[in-house]
Amino acid sequence: MSSSGSTYGAIHRYEPPRESAAAALAIVLLTIVEVVFVGLFTWGLVSGWGLSPTGNMFLGGVLAIIFMDLAFILMLYRKEFLPDVMIVKKRRRKWEDLYVREEDVDGTTLTDGAMDNIKRALYPYYKR
Repeated sequence: MSSSGSTYGAIHRYEPPRESAAAALAIVLLTIVEVVFVGLFTWGLVSGWGLSPTGNMFLGGVLAIIFMDLAFILMLYRKEFLPDVMIVKKRRRKWEDLYVREEDVDGTTLTDGAMDNIKRALYPYYKR
């Protein structure tokens, strides 16, 4: 689905996800581990483990494991279950980002339109 004359925002490449059963099983197992560690962390907070220095470090370690496990779940999901889509983006020059027309790139001089401004000040109904 590739075309050389693609317009801005057009999909250049689309590959459907693999959706492997092994990845789905791994996500399920990692989710079970995640629930166990979240339960352990919650139980530790309710039981007051964080009041001692050792318990506080233990709860911090459990929280770190929770976030790393969540990162692995999200990584597997993105890799195996989301499509690989490449969207064409054309590089623009800096003045185009400022919505400046090409003929106005150099700006205007101090006297551009000065005569029109004087005529408009003297005669308000003057048309260009």
